[in-house]
Amino acid sequence: MAINKVEICGVNTAKLPILSNEKKEILFKLIEEGDLHAREEYIYGNLRLVLSVIQRFNNRGEHVDDLFQVGCIGLIKAIDNFDVTQNVKFSTYAVPMIIGEIRRYLRDNNSIRVSRSLRDTAYKALQAKERLTKQNAKEPNIQEIAAELGIPKEDVVFALDAIQDPISLFEPVYHDESDALYIMDQVSDEKSQDDIWLENISLKEAMKRLNNREKHILTLRFFAGKTQMEVADEIGISQAQVSRLEKTALKHMKKYI
Repeated sequence: MAINKVEICGVNTAKLPILSNEKKEILFKLIEEGDLHAREEYIYGNLRLVLSVIQRFNNRGEHVDDLFQVGCIGLIKAIDNFDVTQNVKFSTYAVPMIIGEIRRYLRDNNSIRVSRSLRDTAYKALQAKERLTKQNAKEPNIQEIAAELGIPKEDVVFALDAIQDPISLFEPVYHDESDALYIMDQVSDEKSQDDIWLENISLKEAMKRLNNREKHILTLRFFAGKTQMEVADEIGISQAQVSRLEKTALKHMKKYI
């Protein structure tokens, strides 16, 4: 796939604009008021995001124009469903939407044939997942999806695995200024009880609201697994101060999660 081509689907990618955060906020307010011109400008101003995402699919043998068009569909869906009140960057929200749209396209055009019944089960599972997510405001786990469909959870796992392409969790999918967004940032694990990717993003956004000392203390306590006494020794304050700062930081973070 010629990912470095300048013109894709008639769009000169070398001249794509970069919207400032202030401009994005103004445009999105107009979009919410039904301004179609602002919507087109917002889409055009975020096409670089689509370009960044489709680069990770450059070894699939797909034509870049096709992937770009599919990625644009994901971008448009992200714009139509983005909630500005969630304190999440648009790029952070849009990346998994664009990836999902491209993966569905690749899955449906996969040369490796999956049985019709298995594919049907997978699609029903995806529909149930989307339905339960909207209903409960959180992503369901495999057991909940299986219960919704009335089938064994093993069947759900097998069906979903059959339509997925293997990828590395450490593969970067987008670089926003100095921050890289990785596949692992968009998925959950057993330790988090199948929490949805948005919760992980909300946690990161909430951490950004803290000062450097609070970030350092919470990182040592909850990511490095150190006790309050160990943290106190490391940064040179009392255990009581660590406890107070920790409680204050957690209380502050709860406002944004």
